[in-house]
Amino acid sequence: MPNSFQSVQFSLCVFCGSRMGIDADFGQAARNLGEVLARNKWRLVYGAGDVGLMGEVARATQALGGETFGVIPEHLMSLEAGKHDLSHFVITQTMHERKKVMFMNSNAMVILPGGAGTLDEFFEVVTWRHLGLHSKPIYLLNINGYWDVLLTMLDQMIEQGFADSNFCDHISVVNTVTALEQALSDYLARRKPARV
Repeated sequence: MPNSFQSVQFSLCVFCGSRMGIDADFGQAARNLGEVLARNKWRLVYGAGDVGLMGEVARATQALGGETFGVIPEHLMSLEAGKHDLSHFVITQTMHERKKVMFMNSNAMVILPGGAGTLDEFFEVVTWRHLGLHSKPIYLLNINGYWDVLLTMLDQMIEQGFADSNFCDHISVVNTVTALEQALSDYLARRKPARV
Protein backbone atom coordinates (compact mmCIF):
# COMPACT_ATOMS: atom_id res chain seq x y z
CA MET A 1 0.00 0.00 0.00
CA PRO A 2 1.59 3.36 -0.99
CA ASN A 3 2.60 5.53 1.94
CA SER A 4 4.95 8.35 0.94
CA PHE A 5 5.50 10.51 4.00
CA GLN A 6 9.31 10.59 3.69
CA SER A 7 9.78 14.37 3.39
CA VAL A 8 6.22 15.49 4.09
CA GLN A 9 5.47 17.34 7.31
CA PHE A 10 1.68 17.35 7.02
CA SER A 11 -0.82 16.00 4.50
CA LEU A 12 -4.43 17.10 4.16
CA CYS A 13 -6.92 14.81 2.46
CA VAL A 14 -9.50 16.83 0.52
CA PHE A 15 -12.82 15.22 -0.33
CA CYS A 16 -14.86 17.31 -2.77
CA GLY A 17 -17.00 17.29 -5.88
CA SER A 18 -15.93 16.23 -9.34
CA ARG A 19 -18.33 18.95 -10.50
CA MET A 20 -18.18 22.69 -9.88
CA GLY A 21 -21.67 23.18 -8.45
CA ILE A 22 -23.74 26.27 -9.23
CA ASP A 23 -22.26 28.58 -6.59
CA ALA A 24 -19.08 30.31 -7.81
CA ASP A 25 -17.91 30.52 -4.19
CA PHE A 26 -17.35 26.76 -4.17
CA GLY A 27 -14.70 27.01 -6.88
CA GLN A 28 -13.13 30.03 -5.20
CA ALA A 29 -12.94 28.14 -1.91
CA ALA A 30 -11.23 25.21 -3.65
CA ARG A 31 -8.67 27.55 -5.22
CA ASN A 32 -8.11 29.34 -1.93
CA LEU A 33 -7.56 26.02 -0.21
CA GLY A 34 -4.97 25.02 -2.80
CA GLU A 35 -3.12 28.27 -2.15
CA VAL A 36 -3.24 27.69 1.62
CA LEU A 37 -1.82 24.19 1.18
CA ALA A 38 1.09 25.39 -0.95
CA ARG A 39 1.81 28.41 1.24
CA ASN A 40 2.00 26.29 4.39
CA LYS A 41 3.88 23.48 2.64
CA TRP A 42 1.08 21.07 3.43
CA ARG A 43 0.64 18.26 0.91
CA LEU A 44 -2.66 17.87 -0.91
CA VAL A 45 -4.05 14.34 -0.94
CA TYR A 46 -7.12 14.02 -3.13
CA GLY A 47 -8.92 11.98 -5.78
CA ALA A 48 -6.48 12.82 -8.64
CA GLY A 49 -9.12 14.27 -10.96
CA ASP A 50 -8.67 17.35 -13.11
CA VAL A 51 -12.38 18.22 -13.15
CA GLY A 52 -14.75 20.08 -10.84
CA LEU A 53 -13.62 21.24 -7.41
CA MET A 54 -10.99 18.49 -7.42
CA GLY A 55 -9.24 20.06 -10.37
CA GLU A 56 -9.53 23.55 -8.91
CA VAL A 57 -7.81 22.71 -5.65
CA ALA A 58 -5.07 20.69 -7.37
CA ARG A 59 -4.22 23.33 -9.98
CA ALA A 60 -4.12 26.07 -7.35
CA THR A 61 -1.78 23.97 -5.19
CA GLN A 62 0.49 23.25 -8.14
CA ALA A 63 0.54 26.88 -9.29
CA LEU A 64 2.35 27.84 -6.09
CA GLY A 65 4.67 24.85 -6.11
CA GLY A 66 2.77 22.73 -3.60
CA GLU A 67 3.08 18.97 -3.36
CA THR A 68 0.19 16.84 -4.59
CA PHE A 69 -0.72 13.21 -4.04
CA GLY A 70 -3.58 11.93 -6.18
CA VAL A 71 -5.37 8.59 -6.07
CA ILE A 72 -7.83 7.46 -8.73
CA PRO A 73 -9.43 4.13 -9.64
CA GLU A 74 -8.75 2.88 -13.14
CA HIS A 75 -12.40 3.05 -14.19
CA LEU A 76 -12.57 6.82 -13.45
CA MET A 77 -9.43 7.79 -15.36
CA SER A 78 -11.45 9.10 -18.31
CA LEU A 79 -14.53 10.40 -16.48
CA GLU A 80 -12.56 12.40 -13.92
CA ALA A 81 -9.67 13.23 -16.28
CA GLY A 82 -6.89 11.68 -14.22
CA LYS A 83 -4.27 14.37 -13.55
CA HIS A 84 -0.94 12.78 -14.47
CA ASP A 85 1.25 15.79 -13.61
CA LEU A 86 0.87 15.45 -9.83
CA SER A 87 3.84 14.92 -7.50
CA HIS A 88 2.48 11.43 -6.83
CA PHE A 89 -0.13 9.72 -9.00
CA VAL A 90 -1.60 6.42 -7.84
CA ILE A 91 -4.03 4.28 -9.84
CA THR A 92 -6.12 1.78 -7.88
CA GLN A 93 -8.41 -1.03 -8.95
CA THR A 94 -11.41 -0.07 -6.82
CA MET A 95 -13.10 2.88 -5.10
CA HIS A 96 -12.53 1.22 -1.73
CA GLU A 97 -8.82 0.99 -2.36
CA ARG A 98 -8.76 4.63 -3.48
CA LYS A 99 -10.29 5.80 -0.20
CA LYS A 100 -7.95 3.61 1.82
CA VAL A 101 -4.81 4.94 0.10
CA MET A 102 -5.99 8.55 0.49
CA PHE A 103 -6.75 7.99 4.17
CA MET A 104 -3.46 6.23 4.91
CA ASN A 105 -1.45 9.04 3.35
CA SER A 106 -3.17 11.86 5.26
CA ASN A 107 -2.96 13.43 8.70
CA ALA A 108 -6.33 15.18 8.55
CA MET A 109 -9.37 15.44 6.29
CA VAL A 110 -11.49 18.29 4.98
CA ILE A 111 -14.78 17.92 3.16
CA LEU A 112 -15.71 20.60 0.62
CA PRO A 113 -19.06 20.76 -1.18
CA GLY A 114 -19.74 17.71 -3.28
CA GLY A 115 -22.25 15.03 -4.15
CA ALA A 116 -22.91 11.41 -3.28
CA GLY A 117 -19.26 10.37 -3.58
CA THR A 118 -18.18 13.12 -1.20
CA LEU A 119 -20.87 12.08 1.27
CA ASP A 120 -19.68 8.48 1.04
CA GLU A 121 -16.13 9.56 1.86
CA PHE A 122 -17.31 11.80 4.69
CA PHE A 123 -19.44 9.17 6.38
CA GLU A 124 -16.75 6.52 6.10
CA VAL A 125 -14.03 8.54 7.84
CA VAL A 126 -16.46 9.90 10.46
CA THR A 127 -17.75 6.40 11.23
CA TRP A 128 -14.18 5.10 11.53
CA ARG A 129 -13.38 7.97 13.90
CA HIS A 130 -16.51 7.30 15.99
CA LEU A 131 -15.57 3.62 16.25
CA GLY A 132 -12.10 4.55 17.48
CA LEU A 133 -10.27 3.31 14.39
CA HIS A 134 -8.40 6.60 14.00
CA SER A 135 -7.98 9.97 15.70
CA LYS A 136 -7.37 12.20 12.67
CA PRO A 137 -9.29 15.50 12.68
CA ILE A 138 -12.17 15.92 10.25
CA TYR A 139 -13.20 19.38 9.03
CA LEU A 140 -16.45 20.11 7.26
CA LEU A 141 -15.99 23.22 5.10
CA ASN A 142 -19.50 24.66 5.10
CA ILE A 143 -19.24 27.22 2.31
CA ASN A 144 -22.39 29.39 2.18
CA GLY A 145 -24.22 26.88 4.36
CA TYR A 146 -23.90 24.06 1.82
CA TRP A 147 -23.70 21.41 4.56
CA ASP A 148 -26.45 22.86 6.80
CA VAL A 149 -28.93 20.18 5.74
CA LEU A 150 -26.37 17.45 6.48
CA LEU A 151 -25.75 18.89 9.94
CA THR A 152 -29.50 18.95 10.58
CA MET A 153 -29.73 15.31 9.54
CA LEU A 154 -26.90 14.35 11.89
CA ASP A 155 -28.77 16.04 14.74
CA GLN A 156 -31.88 14.12 13.68
CA MET A 157 -29.97 10.82 13.77
CA ILE A 158 -28.89 11.57 17.33
CA GLU A 159 -32.32 12.77 18.45
CA GLN A 160 -34.01 9.68 17.00
CA GLY A 161 -31.56 7.31 18.67
CA PHE A 162 -29.58 6.15 15.65
CA ALA A 163 -26.27 7.70 16.73
CA ASP A 164 -24.55 8.40 20.03
CA SER A 165 -24.87 11.87 21.50
CA ASN A 166 -21.17 12.53 20.89
CA PHE A 167 -21.22 11.56 17.20
CA CYS A 168 -20.87 15.15 15.98
CA ASP A 169 -17.98 15.79 18.37
CA HIS A 170 -15.75 14.16 15.77
CA ILE A 171 -16.55 16.84 13.18
CA SER A 172 -15.22 20.40 13.20
CA VAL A 173 -17.39 22.75 11.14
CA VAL A 174 -15.64 25.74 9.55
CA ASN A 175 -17.33 28.24 7.26
CA THR A 176 -14.34 29.70 5.39
CA VAL A 177 -10.95 28.61 4.13
CA THR A 178 -9.39 31.20 6.43
CA ALA A 179 -11.06 29.56 9.42
CA LEU A 180 -9.89 26.15 8.20
CA GLU A 181 -6.29 27.36 7.90
CA GLN A 182 -6.43 28.70 11.45
CA ALA A 183 -7.95 25.46 12.76
CA LEU A 184 -5.25 23.38 11.09
CA SER A 185 -2.50 25.69 12.36
CA ASP A 186 -3.91 25.42 15.88
CA TYR A 187 -4.05 21.65 15.58
CA LEU A 188 -0.43 21.45 14.45
CA ALA A 189 0.65 23.79 17.23
CA ARG A 190 -0.95 21.49 19.82
CA ARG A 191 0.55 18.27 18.57
CA LYS A 192 2.89 16.84 16.01
CA PRO A 193 0.95 15.01 13.28
CA ALA A 194 1.01 11.29 13.85
CA ARG A 195 2.62 9.10 11.23
CA VAL A 196 0.13 6.78 9.59
